[in-house]
Amino acid sequence: VQLQASGGGLVQAGGSLRLSCVVSGRTFSSDVKGWFRQAPGKEREFVAAIRWSVGSTYYADSVKGRHTISRDYAKNTGYLQMNSLKPEDTAVYHCAAARYWSTRANLNEYNNWGQGTKVTVSS
Repeated sequence: VQLQASGGGLVQAGGSLRLSCVVSGRTFSSDVKGWFRQAPGKEREFVAAIRWSVGSTYYADSVKGRHTISRDYAKNTGYLQMNSLKPEDTAVYHCAAARYWSTRANLNEYNNWGQGTKVTVSS
């Protein structure tokens, strides 16, 4: 499975952005799609995940209530709608795929990583 993220950019604090992740290849083998982010000088961290086949979602506490993960099954595209953005949301955002929902927040369970898209939130 291959993933390609897009939609990043520069936005002011309080603004919104929508990231997209186009999925191709053997999508049925990796039912979980997740978003991770990596800020400068920090480790990559989990943001949100969606179970592709049924639409179940899961969020990191830091984004819960502000961001929404979704997917368009017919278009093989996932989305991360980011609202009420804060400067601490500044990072490179990556989408990735994994097999098991039970380990959806575990970075090491994701085997397919797309090229990231940069999000910068100014104060």
